[in-house]
Amino acid sequence: MTRIIAGIAGGTRLDVPARGTRPTSERVRESMFGALETADALRGARVLDLYAGSGALGLEALSRGAAGVDLVEKAGPAATVAARNAERVSRVVGAPARVHRTEVRAFLRAATGPFDLVFSDPPYDLADAPLGTDLRALTGLLAGDALVVVERARRSAEPEWADAGLEPVRDRVYGDTVVWWAQPRAWSQSE
Repeated sequence: MTRIIAGIAGGTRLDVPARGTRPTSERVRESMFGALETADALRGARVLDLYAGSGALGLEALSRGAAGVDLVEKAGPAATVAARNAERVSRVVGAPARVHRTEVRAFLRAATGPFDLVFSDPPYDLADAPLGTDLRALTGLLAGDALVVVERARRSAEPEWADAGLEPVRDRVYGDTVVWWAQPRAWSQSE
C-alpha cells in the first residue's frame, strides 16, 4: 500500500495504477522529504510533479505545506488514479492539486511559472536526450531559488544540468534509484 507519509494528510492511502508506473518507494520518499523539509523547500511552494504516476511525490509535498501542486501524467489510467488521489489529499489539506493529462513537453510549453519545486520521475527507460529537453523547457518556469529533483535508475547518466541552466547541488543513491537535486545556476552561484 502506498500512503502519504507525513503532514496534514499523513496516513492517507494513495491508489497506484495497476501497471505502467514505478512508484517511488516509501523509503526514498521519506529520505527525500526529510531533506526537503530541512532545506525549507516545501512551505508555501508551488510544486510541479512531472511523470506523476499516482501523484505520490507532489501530493506528499502538498501534505507537508506546499501551496499547490500540478501533476502531469499522459497515461490515461495513471492520470485517472492521480486525479482520485489528488482529490482525496486536496480535500484533507485544503490546497489545490491539479492533474494535467498530457505529455510533459506539451505541458511545459503552455505552463506559466514560477515553480518553486519540480519533481521529475520519468520512466527508467526514458532516454537521456528527452530528459534533457524537459530540463531545458523548465528554464523559464523556475523561481530563482527553485529546486529540481530528478529520480532515475542508478545506471542512468547524470542529467546535462548546464544545458538547462541548472547546477547540481545534491545526489543520493538508494539501491537501484538515484535522486539528483539541482538549482538554477544564477541562484547556486550567488550562495
